[in-house]
Amino acid sequence: MKFSFKNDYSEGCHPNILQALLQHNLDQQAGYGEDEYSLQAKELIKEKIKNPNSEIYFVSGGTQANLIVISSILRPYQCAVSASTGHILNNETGAIEATGHKILSIEKEDGKLTPEDIIPVLEGHRNVPHQVMPKLVYISNSTELGTIYTLKELEELSNFCKENNLYLFMDGARMGHGLTSEISNLTLEKVAELTDVFYLGGTKNGALIGEAIVINNQELQQDFAFNIKQKGALLAKGRLLGIQFLELMKNDLYFDLAKHANQQAMKIKNAMKEKGVQFLSDTYTNQIFPILSNHLIEKLSEKFEFYVWKKIDEDFSAIRLITSWNTGDEPVNDFIKIIKTEL
Repeated sequence: MKFSFKNDYSEGCHPNILQALLQHNLDQQAGYGEDEYSLQAKELIKEKIKNPNSEIYFVSGGTQANLIVISSILRPYQCAVSASTGHILNNETGAIEATGHKILSIEKEDGKLTPEDIIPVLEGHRNVPHQVMPKLVYISNSTELGTIYTLKELEELSNFCKENNLYLFMDGARMGHGLTSEISNLTLEKVAELTDVFYLGGTKNGALIGEAIVINNQELQQDFAFNIKQKGALLAKGRLLGIQFLELMKNDLYFDLAKHANQQAMKIKNAMKEKGVQFLSDTYTNQIFPILSNHLIEKLSEKFEFYVWKKIDEDFSAIRLITSWNTGDEPVNDFIKIIKTEL
């Protein structure tokens, strides 16, 4: 069987989570997220972000989190602004648009937005009331291209959003990987301080399923639970999500798993750089995008699964490799061995 570098959710979940689910399986608990595990997990997240006034809600997946957050806090005539690589634009089957909210796309090779990117969008939507109103800026950390925001970049974007009465929403499907990158100077506490809403992704970092939506803007907290229920995301057995996040937050397991995934990807990246391989983007998380000959890609495909991301020319293409919390040394070393042998 081929080893998969296609994504970071091919495996089930970290053993601690399975053990905890089994241990508490027969405990009787309140439903709909009012169980003791969910409540404890929420308090632990509040401690991590150092914001007791934030409100936290667990949902099953990233698309669900994006859909509920954006459709809940925008009025019918308001829209979201996203980089052209944004997950809500390319990989959610029009889920946001299906709720009646347009997404304004900004072309970005690195997947990150700056105030300078957004200014033309605002200036181009001043024909009131004939155009949609830009109201929410959607960003990801790490981005869909594996890049990350620095503290300065996020501070500038946050200040710009406040000055222009925009909400700042951070997709955190790979939040752990972004924050534990070897070049990151951003912390979870700062993310909570600088965003209106973000979420902690569990699905791509050791959980079976689950994302934790964190609402920092108190104006957006009112009645948010109604939106979760209406969109079919309020689990009767909310304990399934609470137990998982309680385990992930304990002893910083969440960050340890993400750091491991990053380190495995960097082993492959560094080995490739030594052989002169170029990359589509310079990433320091668990996603890397090396540019390889189609012949070498075919050779690697005999033992590994990955996505061919972008055609460069007739002879070369960029592939995407993603390592996970459970990626061991053996497949990484095997991959590197082929690279060193063939290049």
